[in-house]
Amino acid sequence: MSRVSRKNVRRMGRREFVRNVSLGAAALALPTRLKADPYAPTSADEYTGTPVRIHGRVRSGRRTLGGAGVSDGRRVVESANDGTFELVTTSDQPFVHVCVPSGYEIPRNPTGTARFYRPIRPNSEGEVDAEFDLVPLDRPDEDHAVLLLADPQTEDAVEMGWLHEQTVPDVRQVAAGLGGVETFAIACGDIMYDNLGLFPDYERAVEATGLPFFQVVGNHDLDSDSHTDLASARTFSRHFGPRYYSFERGQVHYVVLDDVFWHGTGYIGYLEARQLEWLKADLARVEPGRTVIVSLHIPVLGSRYIRNGESRPGLGLAITNREALYRLLEPYDAHVLSAHTHESEHVFEGGVHEHVCGATCGAWWSGPICGDGTPKGYAVYEIRASEVTWRYRSTGHGFDHQIRAYAHGAAPDAPDEIVANVWDWDPEWTVVWYEDGERKGPMARRVGLDPLAAELHTGPDLPPRRTWVEPYRTGHLFYAPASRVAREVRVEARDRFGRVYSATIAAE
Repeated sequence: MSRVSRKNVRRMGRREFVRNVSLGAAALALPTRLKADPYAPTSADEYTGTPVRIHGRVRSGRRTLGGAGVSDGRRVVESANDGTFELVTTSDQPFVHVCVPSGYEIPRNPTGTARFYRPIRPNSEGEVDAEFDLVPLDRPDEDHAVLLLADPQTEDAVEMGWLHEQTVPDVRQVAAGLGGVETFAIACGDIMYDNLGLFPDYERAVEATGLPFFQVVGNHDLDSDSHTDLASARTFSRHFGPRYYSFERGQVHYVVLDDVFWHGTGYIGYLEARQLEWLKADLARVEPGRTVIVSLHIPVLGSRYIRNGESRPGLGLAITNREALYRLLEPYDAHVLSAHTHESEHVFEGGVHEHVCGATCGAWWSGPICGDGTPKGYAVYEIRASEVTWRYRSTGHGFDHQIRAYAHGAAPDAPDEIVANVWDWDPEWTVVWYEDGERKGPMARRVGLDPLAAELHTGPDLPPRRTWVEPYRTGHLFYAPASRVAREVRVEARDRFGRVYSATIAAE
């Protein structure tokens, strides 16, 4: 795996800066205007419950499992050699959960969603018994695969029907073609579009895929009538358990975080102190240098604000206290998988490779693409030991569908050039063009509007289902002054893993 991003970070001096920033200060650093909010983020970090003692055991049939991580969302302990653990928590913590170790099946609810947790319901003496019985895998998980579905975002029965009819069969097909390796999926937030009554229909979709699913909470998955962040996830947690947790597959440590902070009248991208405290304890069990993959909803730091000529990202489009997260992930080979913005991009910052994934619903089920031209779909990650490779999967297309090419005149701001949208591009890709089989050279990357997105999404009446959708300026467009008389112009892209994709423009 490339270390280019880490080298760049060293040159920028970010590592030195981060070392000098206190974790606590970073966790509480918010714009001044937020400090006056009655539901300021610090209020969520106070203990409000009474003490509870949890006694439990982690086992696999008759065999006990030592060294398994168990947590209440604040502290992390390990099971002893006989599988037992003890944890003192407070009654305001809703769940105790196990970090499912490598080599064991992901426990599931009847619907297929992961069930690695138990509710904390103390008896009259303030105690809880919690047993975790894990089943050994029937195959190794050193090699495994992850399907990341960002923003399924169904609002009504029609859109839920499309999820079942379009996405579910595609996921089943991809999973069947992965060579029989251990495979699971992550729904990366905005599973719903505010209509939380559709969660059971989503669960039926999960069951139909045949895969275990982990869930990330998104801003549209919240109870918006709540006055605090902790209360806002009550419906989500009733279906899916904790808002943040970890598990392991093979050599990879996976973490799910909740970076949507609800302050009573809206949300910001923020990781509250108790979650950062938990993450620090969780990662203390992970050897430096290991691969860590974090899934969360709002990007840590997308680049839309740069593309739009703004000085900083909006409070709802990035994590405001991201330096604290970068510091905790610094010892690891870290990838962050995020969603929320309905576009594709790769961001290298803070020593982390962030993958912002295109939306499963596209532009809110209004057509075949997102606002940046990325087809609706999901990402597929294949892990071999500690090495991570990935491809974007456009729903209803094969993996070879990675480019959309446009003839001269498709982009009004570049009438004499052809344009190609390479939506999963990152700086280690190369994009070139050919005329009648002759290689002409690299194409120039510039920020602009995808021509199809501009056609489908521009204007007060477009797109018909969501008239408020507009196209986004994107950074994965490539331009070339190709000949107008060439019989065929071909765009060819090679990704960082050596895979080659192409798209052809016929003679005008």
